Amino acid sequence: MMTELREQLYLLCADYLRAKEADIKKNIAEAQEAASNETKSSAGDKYETGREVMQQEIDLNLTRLNELHKLKNTMEHILPSQKSATVVPGTIAYTNNGNYYIAIGAGLLQVDGVRYYAISAASPIGGLLMGQKAGATFELNGKRFVVERVG
Repeated sequence: MMTELREQLYLLCADYLRAKEADIKKNIAEAQEAASNETKSSAGDKYETGREVMQQEIDLNLTRLNELHKLKNTMEHILPSQKSATVVPGTIAYTNNGNYYIAIGAGLLQVDGVRYYAISAASPIGGLLMGQKAGATFELNGKRFVVERVG
């Protein structure tokens, strides 16, 4: 049961990355098309400015794509079937303030009506959860967290 849940959360994170990648590639294609459709007018500066803006858009999206590939690499190192008594990437930390799936920052995920927050181990709460066992407590932003169990 727990392995199946981790696998479902893993797949939801993978879907999140695929959707992000599709959006970024679409933005790059649109910017490239806009740059190539930009016609040279009598105001040459306007033409150059428009092309430069489109190139900046392309560069920004290429940077986003590179960051996305880093997240994909992080996901490749997660084994949903791995069991652990401590919080490690790929596990779920059940706390008194929510359930956290340690993987990538994909936000709120739902499986069978239960809410899970997909977070990175490098996030503030992820860093505090890493290595914790059931019964551990910590504080974040004035809020007390109790790790009820690790799955």
